[in-house]
Amino acid sequence: MKRVLLKLSGEALAGAKKTGFDEPTVTKVALQVKTLAEQGMEIGIVIGGGNFWRGRSSEHIDRTKADQIGMLATVMNCIYVSEIFRSVGLKTAVMTPFPCGSFTELFSKDRVNECFADQTVVFFAGGTGHPYFSTDTATVLRAIEIEAEVILLAKSVDGVYDSDPKDNPNAKKYSEISISEVIDRKLGVVDMTASILCMENKMPMLVFGLNEEESIVRTVNGTLDGTRVTV
Repeated sequence: MKRVLLKLSGEALAGAKKTGFDEPTVTKVALQVKTLAEQGMEIGIVIGGGNFWRGRSSEHIDRTKADQIGMLATVMNCIYVSEIFRSVGLKTAVMTPFPCGSFTELFSKDRVNECFADQTVVFFAGGTGHPYFSTDTATVLRAIEIEAEVILLAKSVDGVYDSDPKDNPNAKKYSEISISEVIDRKLGVVDMTASILCMENKMPMLVFGLNEEESIVRTVNGTLDGTRVTV
């Protein structure tokens, strides 16, 4: 693989606390990404905002405003994680689809390509910039735009199951499944909008557990027992 889009869940980066940041967890991610970058891989990253806010966290405020709060949560996450990446020797850039003063720069495919040519890891913060679209959708959209070969979907669960393994101890894990099957069975790997984008644009995904040892590197090298979502 030459160019990938890594999606990290905000909750996974919070560790056992389930909120905020767990620096040892983030540092482990940074060191794995550094390994891949040193192998010449071009890496874009999207981070969810669930460690601070989810769009449906409150039933008493307007949905658009709730989603805007979620977008800002992803900006905070990307700025923090990018700084941890820098502390281990990586170069980073944080891009958003809307101006954030001097905190970030505006997303541009040309600028992304410049960053990749300079061996810079690019964080895509702020979702799509619009309400009613999740970071799942932003992940697939950015992967398509930057012509990534695959989406690396790092989750708290180690793959795709036929039911929630937290609720069903007999849930079956798939080693491989097509995105059309994911949609038909409503397996919720990513939300429906993101799933259809993957299907229509033939964007494959590798789904794996973030908390497993060296899981990002092992997934890229084909040695982790996650789930391949084919197109």
